[in-house]
Amino acid sequence: MAAAAGAAALDPGPVLGRLIAAQASQPCGTEPASGRLVGTLPLSRPDGFVQPFGVKIGGRGLDARLNTDLSDLQPDQLVTRTERTYVRTECPAAVAAHRGPWTIKTAGLVARAGLLQLDDVVRRSRRMGAHLLECSGNNNPANFGLMSVAEWEGVPLSDVVTALRPASAATAVLVSGVDPDQPSTTSIAGASWVIPLAWLDRLGAFLAVRMNAEALTLDHGRPVRLAVPGWYGCAWIKWVDEIRLVDASEPATSQMKEFAARTHQTAIHDLARDYAPPVIETAATPVRVEKRSSAAGLDYRVVGIVWGGARAVNRLAIRFGDDDPWKPFDICPGPGTPAIWSLWTYRWKPTAPGVYRIALKVADPSVPQRRLDSGYYVRQVRIDEI
Repeated sequence: MAAAAGAAALDPGPVLGRLIAAQASQPCGTEPASGRLVGTLPLSRPDGFVQPFGVKIGGRGLDARLNTDLSDLQPDQLVTRTERTYVRTECPAAVAAHRGPWTIKTAGLVARAGLLQLDDVVRRSRRMGAHLLECSGNNNPANFGLMSVAEWEGVPLSDVVTALRPASAATAVLVSGVDPDQPSTTSIAGASWVIPLAWLDRLGAFLAVRMNAEALTLDHGRPVRLAVPGWYGCAWIKWVDEIRLVDASEPATSQMKEFAARTHQTAIHDLARDYAPPVIETAATPVRVEKRSSAAGLDYRVVGIVWGGARAVNRLAIRFGDDDPWKPFDICPGPGTPAIWSLWTYRWKPTAPGVYRIALKVADPSVPQRRLDSGYYVRQVRIDEI
């Protein structure tokens, strides 16, 4: 899949539109852009790896990757163009070759097993808002950039389940999709996830049929995928072909087991009921460092994103090396929602040339932030001139 050369704004919808307007307004605090932009410095992982963006890398099927370039995010362009939205697994050949109506098998503890016609889902679809999607393996050596934001349309999964008339013994819904059949060096076969029925309304999970005001592309799950706001992408099952109501004895799926460590489970459990929700906790990372010149000399502006968590945070702390003290700062204007990423900036005056490691944390220690605590999103930058 070719990547677009630049990002163009999409119709964001009324809610995201208000958030974009706030982010695009003059920043408050002490971090506005100042001086003339001289250039943008590349960021790398602490091991020196520089990420390739915008081109498919890896192999086929389960091994295919397309990383989103986050370095050019702007306050009025928070939605990722579809052709730049990350791909973790490309479309299976069987789905690409499918012709005719798409159906979803409905089975298990329901009043009547059968087939759900996709046309019925499309007919009832509506705007579901903008949501961030992140791969749980978003920091492997070649994988940073496996995160994007899109506007989605679809049908709440709770509506679909209700229409199936679950039996009293049903406690969860298993959603399965078609899996690529190419041999893989990075993943195991299986594409399904079990979600407790008691979580459905709170999660807002839905069957997505459109993204960014267009039908899903094949690599993004056409004709239908599961979307679970706030959960890692391994639970966003693509090419959905079965919905099954199950009870508390349902075994964990191979997908749940494969991604147990990457979704911070306590163990690889045998039963689906023992899995904690694979939530994206609050996280932040720099996406670019701007070198700026003014009458006072050179300084630098770190631009980054914050996302995830149960509630939006408006204060972070930053440091530029393991021995550097943490420096709290406000995100101005503050994020309106954790459903998407929000931009933050920090004005920085390095004291000497060298390689700096940029780390973030949420200033409020009560906010769950395991990946930040572990240094998962640390990035480094080389400063040659001060």
